Amino acid sequence: MSFDNAYFSVGFLDRLSYQDTFVHRLDARAKVIITAAFLLAVISFPKYEVSAILPFSLLPVLLMTLGDIPAGFVLRKILLVSPFAILVGIFNPVLDRAAALEVLGLTISAGWVSFFSIMVKFTLSISAALLLVATTSFPGICNALQRLGVPGIFTTQLVFLYRYMFVLMEEAMRIVRARDMRSFGQRGRGVRVFVRLVGMLFIRTMSRAERIYNAMLSRGFVRGDIPQLGQHRFALIDLVFMIVALGLLVLFRMVPVTGLIGQYVRGVFAG
Repeated sequence: MSFDNAYFSVGFLDRLSYQDTFVHRLDARAKVIITAAFLLAVISFPKYEVSAILPFSLLPVLLMTLGDIPAGFVLRKILLVSPFAILVGIFNPVLDRAAALEVLGLTISAGWVSFFSIMVKFTLSISAALLLVATTSFPGICNALQRLGVPGIFTTQLVFLYRYMFVLMEEAMRIVRARDMRSFGQRGRGVRVFVRLVGMLFIRTMSRAERIYNAMLSRGFVRGDIPQLGQHRFALIDLVFMIVALGLLVLFRMVPVTGLIGQYVRGVFAG
């Protein structure tokens, strides 16, 4: 993947957040609360639990459908960071060899069960976080956190970190393009040229930062808070959606839904 493609891939998640769907129009505070409750519910399961976590996949699927978020994009992002989760649990089958269950004559150890549990929790958690950003935007999430009581200095730093990541990538993209236009083949790709490019990037970002800060001062950034053009009000539909979503999360956490479905299916076939 080229630098330009990587840049536009990162920005695609930000562009998805400006769509006009039912999920996008919901108040950001409701979506932040639901996502936080979802993450707490998923990670609270014991390490040997797998089947009871599966019903929680209903919420990401629902958000992708109602929010018109491409499932392939979310899946690619999950696969991109999946090596970290694999590295965490890959040694479980080696260290925990006690027999846990038997499927089709095959004995599955407790280590494999805990490994699958880690992967399911990881997939659901990353998908929930990606869908929150894709349906709210990162600045919208920070604004919602501030309105929920998170200190403004913390949320402002998060907004700056996210926004200037794109500024830094834009400057780096210009430098890389200029290097490619002035080099042929493998020329201009050595360590010495790379060090010069990094120094040039630092100088350019310092100059760009001064211009941006002066522009921010001229637009009202004097007290350390980012001015907001508009504030969403917590409407009745936001409250109803949040109550329904939290109710489903409590139901999936407290009631063994998959176990009940399995008993019902066995009863149907046995009858």
